[in-house]
Amino acid sequence: MSPRTSRPALRHPLFARFYEKVAAPALDKAGITEHRRRLLSGLAGEVIEIGAGNGLNFAHYPPEVKRVVAVEPEPRLRALAEQSARTAPVPVDVVDGLAERLPVADGSFDAAVVCLTLCSVADPRAALAELHRVLRPGGQLRFFEHVRADSPAMRRTQRVLDATVWPLFMGGCHTGRDTQAAISAAGFTLASVERFPFPETRLPSPAATHILGTAERPHPGGRP
Repeated sequence: MSPRTSRPALRHPLFARFYEKVAAPALDKAGITEHRRRLLSGLAGEVIEIGAGNGLNFAHYPPEVKRVVAVEPEPRLRALAEQSARTAPVPVDVVDGLAERLPVADGSFDAAVVCLTLCSVADPRAALAELHRVLRPGGQLRFFEHVRADSPAMRRTQRVLDATVWPLFMGGCHTGRDTQAAISAAGFTLASVERFPFPETRLPSPAATHILGTAERPHPGGRP
């Protein structure tokens, strides 16, 4: 399969400014840096990161990574990611593209990274199929995502928000996606999953339940 090309720009200018000025600093203050480090720890070789935002993960890639292809469709965030790439400890190529149509060839990468991304893609099933396509057999998918809540009451709240105002004001984000199940359904084998609230607040948040972990694209026939 050849690389995917040509599409209209995906623009969320108000959300991009909000994320840059408000959300990202708030997440830093809440301690997201440690989760970013754990997400990327031990990676090596060629890596693709989708939904790279303004490039806040770049500083935490280990030196064993030869190159990162960072895909970001929102123009303002992509420009900020290009600035972050200039000071990254590893080579980073920032490119335009959608998670559902990645502009790279089959089996090109040793690892893929999604960080607070699958909540906002238009078609998470298609995005995960693309990640499966571009990974080499045995390649890793690293994920840090907020997901469907544990309690029935909060799940009801998530359904109402996701059907009304939340995606509109939060750049297409959905609070209640069952991302762990979606990863398995896409053909990945889950290797490790941690589930925890982030950030920890006094009042419950519909976007607080997070998972952090690793999945693998199996080898054909299940061989090691």
